[in-house]
Amino acid sequence: MTLPYSGPPLDLNRLLEVLVRNDVDFVVVGGSAAGFLGASRLTEDADCVVSRERANLERLASALRELGARLRVARMSDEEAKLLPVKVDGVMLEQTGNSTWTTDAGPFDVLAELKDFEGQPVPYEELLSRSMVVRGDGFVVHVASVDDIIAAKTFADRDKDREALPELLDIQEREHSHRHEQYQPYVEFEVPNDPIRDIEP
Repeated sequence: MTLPYSGPPLDLNRLLEVLVRNDVDFVVVGGSAAGFLGASRLTEDADCVVSRERANLERLASALRELGARLRVARMSDEEAKLLPVKVDGVMLEQTGNSTWTTDAGPFDVLAELKDFEGQPVPYEELLSRSMVVRGDGFVVHVASVDDIIAAKTFADRDKDREALPELLDIQEREHSHRHEQYQPYVEFEVPNDPIRDIEP
């Protein structure tokens, strides 16, 4: 039996500000990213795909220590998790891949990658190339594209993912329609008053 979450509630602005201040290279994904894109569903945790370079993992470890991070473990309360002898550093993060944390700014999931529709891994660099830049309260972050979020949620296929998809698909349709209008070439034709005219060679 999994115990209910017993740590602090999500303070997304604080969590992201600490990551940015520590120069962590990451892309916001999941429900937090959907919220930045205009989705109305609330999320209780933050999900980020991070660059797997060792130097970046060391910077992430520094941010996690600043946030008082402790592992979020099934069947264990937050107070019990605080007692675990975990050394948060780049080596540990490199070995764990995906990891789930409770922080003083709320629950935080560190991901090595997302999945596409077929379950194939989509690494940080590819997500970053399609991401959008969002300005927060004193910081700037990269947010995964709605296409990547939809693909990951479709593959995950949990109840909460299926419930989120209709709104995300609406956002995707609006975004693609706006893109089409924005980049569609504009050509103006002038119709002559006299449709019968000589064409000079």
